[in-house]
Amino acid sequence: MDGVRMHRLGKRLIDLSREVTTSAGDAELTPAEIAVVEDVLKHPDSAVSEIKVRTGFAQSHVSESVARLRERGLIETPPDAADRRRTRVRLSEPARRAVLARAGRSADEVIARVVEDHTRAVRVAALLDELADLLL
Repeated sequence: MDGVRMHRLGKRLIDLSREVTTSAGDAELTPAEIAVVEDVLKHPDSAVSEIKVRTGFAQSHVSESVARLRERGLIETPPDAADRRRTRVRLSEPARRAVLARAGRSADEVIARVVEDHTRAVRVAALLDELADLLL
């Protein structure tokens, strides 16, 4: 497999995973906001500078995303107990519960819709499980 094909596959898998984990009426998030939410879920109580390093976004871009997410009630930014000048970033409890509930949804329905042949859809799901076991 060449890099271009791998990139296209990765993008397609991201698009399909977004279908699995979102519902009609869900708040639309920008790619940067999604990256911040994913990072904060994995690394609660991080500083913006730490999120910047892990996501690769400019600090101003992370700060803007955090501000928008905070306004929508998805992110909390309490002061750092050790250094009150800094803030820590974490998901609000309702956002954390919603993200975890959505993350647990099965992809079988989306795969079955995209791969109409049932036997092939089952094979695709098995191959994706195997790939995840090998690469994650």
